[in-house]
Amino acid sequence: MSQTEGFRQLITAEEELNALFGPPSAMVTRKVIPYIDHHCRSFIAQSPFLVIATADDKGLSDASPRGDAPGFVMVKDEKHLVIPERPGNKRMDSMRNILSNGHIGLLFLIPGLEETLRINGKACLIRDEDVLAQLAVNGKVPVIGIGVEVTECFVHCAKAFKRSGLWSPDSWPAKDRLPSPAQMLADHVKDMSVEEVEASLRESYSKRLY
Repeated sequence: MSQTEGFRQLITAEEELNALFGPPSAMVTRKVIPYIDHHCRSFIAQSPFLVIATADDKGLSDASPRGDAPGFVMVKDEKHLVIPERPGNKRMDSMRNILSNGHIGLLFLIPGLEETLRINGKACLIRDEDVLAQLAVNGKVPVIGIGVEVTECFVHCAKAFKRSGLWSPDSWPAKDRLPSPAQMLADHVKDMSVEEVEASLRESYSKRLY
């Protein structure tokens, strides 16, 4: 199946987009800066969560969450930051992509704040011992880190968060209506029971966070 099969009316040129939406405002055009200033540094220092967007050399893309205590991402200087790589599921999608295509996009979130910070740049995988040692938690030093050379920083407006009500507890679904990750995994994996998946998740969450 082609990427367009199943859809009838396609936008195929930038001119069509411009005709539909018009030009960005002067503030939007001018808000992008090519370095981490004191505002961005403060935002990163208070952020416990970000999303990493990468793609491989064929353009196959991936978005992956990273989270830890606020300030877990190191700002080395105004052009460079480091994201510690904590233990995960060993798929290593982001890291494999970075090896073949260094372009990266980051979205930093702070709980309760509806604006987000976007940073784009060029990524690499690092093993600098002096840097990684500063990112240790509970005495455990990350094996590697994701180094980013910053090319763009800018604040993203709050419209998505206002529409979604993400930080508004009154809009959250009741816990008994939430999807069951264990059931989803059991159905997808097919050879494990829900109970086995739940036990595996508990063990991973309690023993392999760092």
